[in-house]
Amino acid sequence: MPFKIGQPRKQIISKTVERDFEREYGKLQQLEDQIKKLHKDMKKSTEADLAMSKSAVKITSDLQSNPLCEQEHDQTFLETVMALDTAMKRMDAFNQERVNQIQRTVIEPLKKYSSVFPSLNMAVKRREQSLQEYRRLQARVEKYEEKEKTGPVLVKLHQAREELRPVREEFEAKNKQLLDEMPKFYNSRIDYFRPSFEALIRAQVVYYTEMFKIFGELTMQIDDQGLTDEQREKENETKLSELRALSIVADD
Repeated sequence: MPFKIGQPRKQIISKTVERDFEREYGKLQQLEDQIKKLHKDMKKSTEADLAMSKSAVKITSDLQSNPLCEQEHDQTFLETVMALDTAMKRMDAFNQERVNQIQRTVIEPLKKYSSVFPSLNMAVKRREQSLQEYRRLQARVEKYEEKEKTGPVLVKLHQAREELRPVREEFEAKNKQLLDEMPKFYNSRIDYFRPSFEALIRAQVVYYTEMFKIFGELTMQIDDQGLTDEQREKENETKLSELRALSIVADD
C-alpha cells in the first residue's frame, strides 16, 4: 500500500549547525549588498567629479568668446579669464588622471570581488537542494522502519538505506565545506580591499595637493589689488548702482 513521505522525525542537522550556517551566510549576503552599493557610489562619484571639471573648462572656454572679454575693452580682464582657463584645464587633466587611477585600483577590484558572489550563492543553493533530498530519503527510511518487518519491506528498507547513504555523505561534505570556507571568505575582505583604499587615499592626496598649487598660483596672478570679498561686494554694488542710474534702465 503506497504511503506519503513527509519530513523525517530524526533531526538530521543540529540547530547549532543550522544557526552557524545561517549566521555565516547572512554576513556574506550583507557584505554582497554593501559591496554592490559601494561600487555604485564610487562610479557615481567619479562620474560627478569628471562632469564638474569638464563643466569648469567649458565655462572658461565660453567666457573667452564672450563680449565680456573683448580685448579692446579690458586686456587685464581677458588675461584673468585666460589664466582661469589654464587653471581649469590643468585641474581637469589631474582630475582625469585621478579618476582613471580610482577606476583601476578601486572600482575594478570592487567589480571583480562582486563577481564571486553568484558562485557562492549557487553553492548554497546546491547545499539546500542536497539537504531537501537528504530529508526526503531519511523520511522514506523511517517509514519502512515503522512498517511490519516482512520480506518485501526489509528489501525496500535496505534499498532505501543504500540510496540514503551517498546523499547523506554528499550533503555533509557540502555543508562542511561551506561552514569552513564562508568565514575565510568573509575574513579575507580586509586584506583584499586594503590596497584599494590606500590607493584611493593616495590619489585624493595627490589631486588636492596639486589643486592647492594650481589655485595658489592662480590667486597670485589675479589678486593684484588684494581686495577682500566684502570690498569686492561693495565695489560691485557701486557699479550696479551706476548702471541702474542710466536712463535706458531707469524705472518709468
